[in-house]
Amino acid sequence: MIISRSEAETSNAGEKLAEILRAGDVVAFYGELGAGKTAFIRGMARGLGLTARVSSPTFTIVNEYLGKIPLFHFDMYRLKDADELFEIGWEDYLERGGVCAVEWSENAAGAFPLETISVRIEKTAENGREIYIDVPACRRV
Repeated sequence: MIISRSEAETSNAGEKLAEILRAGDVVAFYGELGAGKTAFIRGMARGLGLTARVSSPTFTIVNEYLGKIPLFHFDMYRLKDADELFEIGWEDYLERGGVCAVEWSENAAGAFPLETISVRIEKTAENGREIYIDVPACRRV
């Protein structure tokens, strides 16, 4: 568990996770609205060497940030189920050699590979967060 006391610390946790990410990884995010999922993903982007401004793709479903290892940032908030994720080309994204970061992953249950990394962010105070990162045994380096 990581304790975060600010948006910057949440972002720094994402940057730290990026150190172990590799092309083809999927990171599934869980947490209520305003928990800090997008801030964490901003840090991941920075850790992957991306300089683009990262924002939540709530209305576009996916934002693409291209670099040595691309970042595909999904927001499943408006989707009903995993079928809708497949309709927008999920399998194509998995094969493109980037990192797929998926907010509101509970709305796409069953769509993720076995080696998916999960990140759960819980609010503990106005600026306080507890961040739980689960790297499956089959994925650990």
